Amino acid sequence: MPSARILIVDDEPDIRSTVKEILEDEGYAVSVAESAAAAREARRGERPDVVLLDIWMPDLDGISLLREWNERGGLPCPIIMMSGHGTIETAIEATRLGAYDFVEKPLSLAKLLLTVERALEASRLRRENEGLRSQLAMPLDPVVTSRAMQSLKAQMEKLSAHDAWILVRGERGTDKEALARWLHEKSGRGNGPFVTVAPGSIARDHAARALFGSEDNGSVQYGLIEQANGGTLYLDEVADLDPELQLRLSSAFSRRGLIRCGAPDAVPIDLRVIAATAQDLDAAVQAGRFREELYYQLNVVPLQVPALRERIEDIPELLRYYADFFANRDKLPYRQFPVAVQNRLRNYPWPGNLRELRNLVQRLLILGTAAEVTIEEVELALGTVAATASGPPLQNAALGIDFSQPLREAREQFERAYLLHQLNEAGGSVGKLAKMVGMERTHLYRKLKDLGVDPKAVGRED
Repeated sequence: MPSARILIVDDEPDIRSTVKEILEDEGYAVSVAESAAAAREARRGERPDVVLLDIWMPDLDGISLLREWNERGGLPCPIIMMSGHGTIETAIEATRLGAYDFVEKPLSLAKLLLTVERALEASRLRRENEGLRSQLAMPLDPVVTSRAMQSLKAQMEKLSAHDAWILVRGERGTDKEALARWLHEKSGRGNGPFVTVAPGSIARDHAARALFGSEDNGSVQYGLIEQANGGTLYLDEVADLDPELQLRLSSAFSRRGLIRCGAPDAVPIDLRVIAATAQDLDAAVQAGRFREELYYQLNVVPLQVPALRERIEDIPELLRYYADFFANRDKLPYRQFPVAVQNRLRNYPWPGNLRELRNLVQRLLILGTAAEVTIEEVELALGTVAATASGPPLQNAALGIDFSQPLREAREQFERAYLLHQLNEAGGSVGKLAKMVGMERTHLYRKLKDLGVDPKAVGRED
């Protein structure tokens, strides 16, 4: 795995060289700067993982530089302040501006090393927490009862030992991102960041800046690609990338460096890319919708994820797995799935794959009261029972629409259920949802707000 990058900013040459040697002996990649101006340039050239920042410098003091970075897009990483003349007021101000810690000179190298280790660990935990908040917080270990999943797990274990780029193919809802996270955590980059790029959820006007970052009047914004340095970049549904981004990505991957928007030159990147698609990317290449060179860059090792209907042997274990998970996470009553229910679900086609099964288990735990799930509950949840004893089958009975209410209320109830279903199918992307339902995006946002639907609360497409 690439070493953590540490930037030392101090105007005293002896301190810079001594600390640099010590940190390099510990395996860190170290760069130095003798002034605030040099620190700005060093930060522009490469994103550090930790900055050791002296307070007293000739051109601009460290507190002012800390404030400048904080006001221009936030701190790039944990900042450890150093000073031989610090006061309580200075330490308080540094903490208020976001500094991670404060160490006094003369430096205790043992304390300094411990502080750096803790700063790196705190940064890693923060990234992991952000990643979990953006996901359903599902366990990453896949269920591998079936022969199909045993074969996939064996492939993944081999791939985790290498740094090869991977293209994960599979239907929507097959948990491709969870598998990518598993590969990342088991790899040599597991302590580095895992950054997800979902093209469908990024506004087209801001996509280049979001991915590649920007520079403007000395202010540096690190894009998602650069944030993945030292770790893994996960490209979710790469077929949704527009042609311009495909070209820029291909160019950046070829030279292992990217050019931020507004920047004069490239900065290096060191990352692993795992891309995923539910679409026929080969057909997209043939039709000219996807760049051939980017396709070959991503498709170093292809990985095919089986649909749930191709691994029905896993369904009993998956039912227990998710029932236990939701019971623990959401404090729901644990419910058992008897053999008859398991057999019924083994014979269901699962068009929504794991995401549909997961939602079904959660719904049954929320709505049920008995210790065991019944066939009738399952049929109702799957939408296969009749609306009334004399009426025709209602395909979406699971939506739970009350037909006795006035038309307006029933319509709103249906619209909410319909948009929630389609938003789930779109992986939480309002842009995709607008195309699927044929609505203009601004009107759709207003409709979702009126119906109390929060797109951010819907799980992103795997």
